[in-house]
Amino acid sequence: MVTWERGAGVTLACGSGACAVAEAAYRTGRIKGDSLIHLPGGVLTIRRNADQLTMIGPAAFVFEGSWPGDSLLTA
Repeated sequence: MVTWERGAGVTLACGSGACAVAEAAYRTGRIKGDSLIHLPGGVLTIRRNADQLTMIGPAAFVFEGSWPGDSLLTA
């Protein structure tokens, strides 16, 4: 799965998108249960249990930044 975010371009991962792909695959009969969703940033396992989806996979720090107006928010 590849996610394009307006203003940012292709992202490394999208958890809600991965869950949506897994649910769509389940509802259309392409899978019967758990699934592996391959994303540019790695692989997520989407586990299906009744009406609940659980996302399992690694988390990684990939960016740090600041905004010129940040100091105004802490005053």
